[in-house]
Order: sequence, then C-alpha cells, then structure tokens
Amino acid sequence: MPSPKSATRNARIITEGLAFGESPRWHDGRLWLCNWGTGEIVAIDETGRRNVMLTVPAVLPYSIDWLPDGRLLVVSGREGLLLRQESGGTLATHADLRQLSKSPWNEIVVDGRGNIYVNGGGPAPAPGEQFGPGSIVLITSNGAVRQVAGNIAFANGMAVMPDNKTLIVAESHARRLTAFDIAADGSLANRRIWADLGDDYPDGISLDAEGCVWYADVPNRHCVRVREGGPKIDKVEVDRGCFACMLGGADGRTLFIAAAEWRGFEHMVSDARTGQVLSVAVPAPGAGWPSYNSGTR
Repeated sequence: MPSPKSATRNARIITEGLAFGESPRWHDGRLWLCNWGTGEIVAIDETGRRNVMLTVPAVLPYSIDWLPDGRLLVVSGREGLLLRQESGGTLATHADLRQLSKSPWNEIVVDGRGNIYVNGGGPAPAPGEQFGPGSIVLITSNGAVRQVAGNIAFANGMAVMPDNKTLIVAESHARRLTAFDIAADGSLANRRIWADLGDDYPDGISLDAEGCVWYADVPNRHCVRVREGGPKIDKVEVDRGCFACMLGGADGRTLFIAAAEWRGFEHMVSDARTGQVLSVAVPAPGAGWPSYNSGTR
C-alpha cells in the first residue's frame, strides 16, 4: 500500500544563538536540552526565555533524562560515565560504562519502571572514521550494568512506548527505526525494523499518543512523523540540520526542534552559534518515555 501524502508544517523560532542543541526533554513546564560544545544544560520556556541550569564536565556528546524520583541523569559520553545530580546540585557517578566500551556514549532514556538505557559505545572507530556500530546498555535500579543489544548502526534517539514493553532506537547509518521487546528484567529481544526511512537519516526521536514517531534528520533538514511500517504522514522543513525533537508544551501538542548548521564533526566545537529551537503545533500529544507527562520527572 503506498504511503499517504504527508502534510508539511511551518515552524517558528523560539530561541537562537545556541551551539548544537541535543537531547531535548520536556520537564517541569520547560524544554530542557544539552547545548553541545559548551557543557551547558539549559531550560527554555515557550516564550524563548532560557536559563543555564548547570554546566557539566563534558563538551560533547552528553545527554539527559530523569530518574523516577526526579533526580537528573547526565551521560558524559566521552568520559564513559553516567552522572546523577544530587539534591545539593553536585554530580555523582551513577554508573561507569567504560568497562563495556572506550568509545563515546550518546543517548539515554529512562522507562516508566526506572530502567535506564544508554546507547553508543561499541568498538573503537577505524582510522579516519567517526563511529562504528554501537550498542545499548541497561542500568538497573540496583546499579547493575550490562549490554542488551549490539551492532546498532550509529545509535541515536531512543524512546519507550507507554506500556514499557517496546523500545525504539534510531539507527542513523542504516536509515531506519528499530524496535525491541522489553522483557520483565529490562532485557531487549525480538529485534525488528519498525520503519524503513528510505533516504532519511534519523537522529533524535519523540513518540506521540497515536503510536507515531517524530524523527529529526540533519542532512535532509527536516523532522518527519512516521507510522510503524514506514508511512510518513507529517513533515516540518527548516533551513538547517535537525538534530533532535521533543513533544511538549502545556497540552503536549507542540513539537520542539533543535536545529543548527552542520559543517562536519570536526567543526562541532567552535565559536559558531547557529543553533536554534523551533516549535510547531502538531495533532497528537507526546507519550511514552521520555515524555512531557511523566509524573514527578
């Protein structure tokens, strides 16, 4: 069956002057994101007013999510550490991932049961290459760390369905979204293609209440809403690379997009500040994990 013709929506700029916005999360009435290249974690309200919430000892990559008790988690990617912010604001080591890989770690998602999934890592890149196949690791509530999936083709955004039974990961280099069943102990099984995206390169992703996924795409400069199986039904085009997206806002029906001009990995740390956050109204609210409506988080 052919895919229905997708609608194209126009976004407005909320704020600009960022380096590279990544790992956006809707939390406590604001959009939080990592401003790669600066070490900053910032929070932005819907009018564009932003505050630096903390500065972490990482330049890039780093990503964020929250434990069920409301404490902030930060993946310090190149250092191979998962950090936890304590009540006084200090950062403590929550888990050490260096035992599994010396390569950088990337994204994080905490599901509704408190299971923590972090992706990236994998074997060291070959000379002249940036990243090889990566993995997904699980950190349980008792602190145990183990790999639960491997051979992920450049692991990027992750999300967990509202019933905590399915995890979806963006495999950027394979141009697809891949799904796993989540077992009672947090293990991943039944790997399958959730959506083949053709010529698109998914980066950050966000789930909605109709079971669709929004994904950001850097080289194609757009965000696309896709159903399981591959039909693309909505699209937002912008004038620079889309690195990540997150559903949020008062009713969850605002898609926030982190976008910036892409000049290659070697230029990610620079004085350029082309990063923007854009927003657009969309039909269905956010759902699952990370979510705009997730209790104490």
